[in-house]
Amino acid sequence: MHFDTNEKIATRVAFGEAIAKFGGRHKNVAVLDADLAGSLKTDKFSKLYPDRHFNFGIAEANMVNAAAGMALRGKVPFVCSFAVFVTGRPWEHIRNSICYPNLNVKIVGSHAGILTGEDGATHQALEDISIMRSIPNMKVICPADAVETYLAIEEIIKDFGPTYIRLGRAGVPVIYGKDHKFKIGFGDMLTFGEDIALIATGTMVSRCLEAAKMLEQQDGIRVMVVNISTIKPIDEKLIIDAASKTKMVVTAEDHNITGGLGSAVMEVLSEHHPKKVHRIGMDRFGESGKPVNLYKKFGLDTQGVYERVIGWWKNRSVD
Repeated sequence: MHFDTNEKIATRVAFGEAIAKFGGRHKNVAVLDADLAGSLKTDKFSKLYPDRHFNFGIAEANMVNAAAGMALRGKVPFVCSFAVFVTGRPWEHIRNSICYPNLNVKIVGSHAGILTGEDGATHQALEDISIMRSIPNMKVICPADAVETYLAIEEIIKDFGPTYIRLGRAGVPVIYGKDHKFKIGFGDMLTFGEDIALIATGTMVSRCLEAAKMLEQQDGIRVMVVNISTIKPIDEKLIIDAASKTKMVVTAEDHNITGGLGSAVMEVLSEHHPKKVHRIGMDRFGESGKPVNLYKKFGLDTQGVYERVIGWWKNRSVD
């Protein structure tokens, strides 16, 4: 792993490097592609281990069912495609052929969220976290950067059971160093503050760190930034702790606010520490455009996060 904190690297790139390395160590790993080895960066694995790489073409349901068969024979198949297609088209097969019998299949969904950019609304998965975490036995992971993605792949190879990992197309800042430890089911408190708990996942973690700096420097507001990279099983203890130590809770995700991280956090707090939660995310389809422009338009960039959080903070007395 050679990712530098001064770089912007797409999590799909880190996945490609990780599956080539750790897939090489674990001879039972197989990679199944839907004609997207170049996009998901599994082409390196395919060149190194051609006997363990299978291209199914644009046939996600067939690919998922084949993965179930491989898992029954002791393999660890990674089913790879764009997030909108690998979770949407074969959902019934994921539910009935993988999760119902609790098979050891790993589903990799890349190009998630509006960060996908110019591919447009049809290719921007904004519902994938919601539909995957609703299935019993399925784990859901959304790494914050390249380092976390790389480490997560090694962990999910070792871990047993159906797992969905969500990746992005465009580069995002590397926020973790080489000493970072990733463990399924645990989040990470990145900064401490007693005013606002800003709980984020995936590409929004780096934006929230930047917004937290603005809030402290410009407004004297201290923000606790929490990275929830495992959305299921979620780190309930960390979420409750963050909510109990701050005056306001905000979630941020490049995903629909219904069923994603925001909903998951609300579920935890409604049961264990009732508190109002403000959600930053999408509540409509995306559109075609450069990722930086889409993030600005929909308020998911640093300035957008800052403006929404400061607005809620100033009006919190009427909540």
